[in-house]
Parts: sequence; C-alpha cells; structure tokens
Amino acid sequence: MTLHAAVPTLPVRDVAEAQAQYRDTLGFDIAWHNIEGRIGAVRRGDCVLFLRETDGPITPLELWVFCDDVDGTEADLTALGADISDPISDKPWGLRSFTVRDPSGHLIHFHHDLWTAA
Repeated sequence: MTLHAAVPTLPVRDVAEAQAQYRDTLGFDIAWHNIEGRIGAVRRGDCVLFLRETDGPITPLELWVFCDDVDGTEADLTALGADISDPISDKPWGLRSFTVRDPSGHLIHFHHDLWTAA
C-alpha cells in the first residue's frame, strides 16, 4: 500500500472568506466549496488544504509545506500581501523556511531541506 498525501482540515469562521484569502494572498486556487456541509478546499500544485467552518473556538494549527524554490515562493507571497510572520532564513536544523500567518491564526511554514537544495 502506498500513501500519497495527507490533507489537513483547518478550522475557519467562513469558508468562502478563507478561500478568497488563500487565493488572493497565498496564490491557491479554490478547488471546491460545499455550502451545506460548511467545508471547502484550496489547492496550489500538489498542496491541498480543507477548510471547515466552526462556530466554536479556533485553535491555530501549524503546517509544513515543501516547495522547490522557497526564496521565489516567499517573493511571490510577499508581493501578494501575505502576512509573513517569520522571514526567510536558514534554520539550524537544516531547513530554509519562512512562515505565513493566516487570518484564523494558522501558521504555514514554507520550506525546503538545505541538504537537498541544489
């Protein structure tokens, strides 16, 4: 059996608003939205995120997203107006990464491994 990808579900207040934010400031496409089910998805490349509406408290989650060109990704997201909460840098544990905070408080760490970077 081969596993391919894990798809996290992020709690949000409003799926349509969250999808628009991910589209406009993170460059994702809106994949689908089920209004009755209060759930939707966004996609960028092979990265898929589910967004589910909640009326309760939102506990922010942290996600790690691998990317081929982390410097280019940071430049693109900065130009789109993403909330860069931790600028790009080389980490002592062997990653080059930066972090974005979404309006729900979720942290998305975009990175690549320094030992595999060309």
